Order: sequence, then structure tokens, then C-alpha cells
Amino acid sequence: MKTIMMDGPGGPEKLRLVDCGEPVAGPDEAVVEVDAAGVNFMDIGVRRGGIWSTMANPKPLGVEGAGRVSSVGDDVADIRPGQRVAWVYAPGSYAQRIAIPAASLVPIPDAIDHTTAAAVMMQGLTASHFATDFYPVRQGDIALVHAAAGGLGLLLTQIIKLRGGMVIGRVSHEDKIEAARQAGADHVIVDSEGRFADEVMRVTDGEGVHVVYDGSGPATFQGSLASLRSSGTFCWYGPVLGAAGPLHIMSLPKSIKMATQRSPITSTRLPCCARVLSSCSTGSSRACSTYGSAASIRLRMPHARTPTWRAAGPRASCC
Repeated sequence: MKTIMMDGPGGPEKLRLVDCGEPVAGPDEAVVEVDAAGVNFMDIGVRRGGIWSTMANPKPLGVEGAGRVSSVGDDVADIRPGQRVAWVYAPGSYAQRIAIPAASLVPIPDAIDHTTAAAVMMQGLTASHFATDFYPVRQGDIALVHAAAGGLGLLLTQIIKLRGGMVIGRVSHEDKIEAARQAGADHVIVDSEGRFADEVMRVTDGEGVHVVYDGSGPATFQGSLASLRSSGTFCWYGPVLGAAGPLHIMSLPKSIKMATQRSPITSTRLPCCARVLSSCSTGSSRACSTYGSAASIRLRMPHARTPTWRAAGPRASCC
């Protein structure tokens, strides 16, 4: 069986396609034939040594994917061989086959392909959590979305718009403007140096935004603070790019709410993943009941295919 391993921190040259032993389904586990593996920025963080640094090398990469169940272990009742499934967090997903806890698997509706299923799990569920749970966007709210042309940013922008919000999207290059606009961004700011707050304040007539979603690391942290209105909410996520540094409470410019988000993905949210996947199968859906929305939605899925080895092997879904 083929799998992609890293033999130490560094660049892509540290990745190796190697032969490994066949996985065996233990109690409460299933073995899945991987057809599409989600490629996320956290995988780059692992490869660079910023995440999973205490795990010995060589180690496998990838956490997200989709495929077909080949076998199940004892005490597995809800998953059966031959079933198409997706998952959001199972280390070692850059492989032809993987043993995964059955409770972590979500059935895929017939009308959705594996590549889309792999693309929607981590970023789709995270975007839904941010806009409907962490800060429930309301009609008329203004949100600043960093990396608005990235996978998470594109989905987050669409969900905010579906909930009646306005989106100011920040992108790093002009060639990303159109993608952010296609997703629904009302205003797009091109900035790669963290100098965007003045433009945000101009667009909002000096009021600032209700919420900032910032996963761009320390370079944008202070600008995001300066972009908030009084009692605004700052969602700072994704530690891969580094910490923001010491924060002096008394120096905060306004009355704001702050929190960091590492991973909203837990087993209790997996039923929500199933509803997200179901929505993709028809092109429209109803938001999860836990998200407090009954609006039918239609999402444009950001993903592309990149072959990792021979055509018969898994594909990396760049999402």
C-alpha cells in the first residue's frame, strides 16, 4: 500500500511516497479505500514542523478525505463495506487505504462525488461554525474576511451573504479579486503588508466591522483590531502562521470581543457534516438546525484536482 510520509520538517522535498503495511480494522474502526484526500494549510504546517512537532518522524500526512469502505471491525453497526464515506480528521489520509474510527465517518449522498466531499468537510464545517455559531451573522452585519479567495474564505463569504451580511474581503494579489467577487464579496481590498484598516474604515464610514475572521497570522492582527467597531467580535484562527505576540489588554482600542479558534471539529458536530454533504448533492440545502437557520442555500465549492501518483491512486483535493 502506498502512503505519503515526511521524513523531517522542511519543504516538499521532505515528502516521500512509500510502501506501508495494509491497515486492519480494529474494534469500532473501518478501513477505507481513499479516493480523494483533502489538502489543507494545516498539512503545510505539519510539514514545516509547526504542528505535530512532538510526533516522531517519519510520519504520515493528511487528515481529510473521502472514499469507499472496504472492511469494518467488531462492534461497527452504522457503517458497512461498500459504503461511500468522508471524514474531517484522520491522520494519515494521504494514503491508498486507512483505518478510521467508524464514528468519524460521514455517509456521502449518491449525487456528490468524492472530490467535492473531501473538499467540503474541514473548510465547509469550519466556515459554517464561524458564521453561524462563533458569531451568528445577522442581516446587515458587516464582516471582514481575510484570505477571501482561499478555500475557507470563499465558503465563509458565501455563508455570510446567505445570512444577509455584507463582506469586505481582503486578498493578497490582484489576480484573486475576481474569485472573491464571484463568491459574493461586496468590497475587495488588495493588501499583502497588513495595511488595510484605513480602507475598511472608509468603506464602513468610520464605524468599523461587526466581525473579523482572520487566519492570516501576526501580520494582520493589529490591522484587524483597528478594523473593528465598538463591541465588535474578532475571530482569530489558524496558528500555523505563528502567534500574534503579547497582547496588552489596556491597549485595546475599543470594547471588543476576542477569541481564538483552533479546531471547531468534534465528533458531536459530525451530524452537521452529513447535512453539509447532503446540501452539496442537490446544489441547495437547509442549514443545520444547530446553526439556527432554515434558509435554503447554494454553495460554490472551491476545489481542484492534483494527481499525487498513478491515476488509479488517490487524488489530492486542493480545497
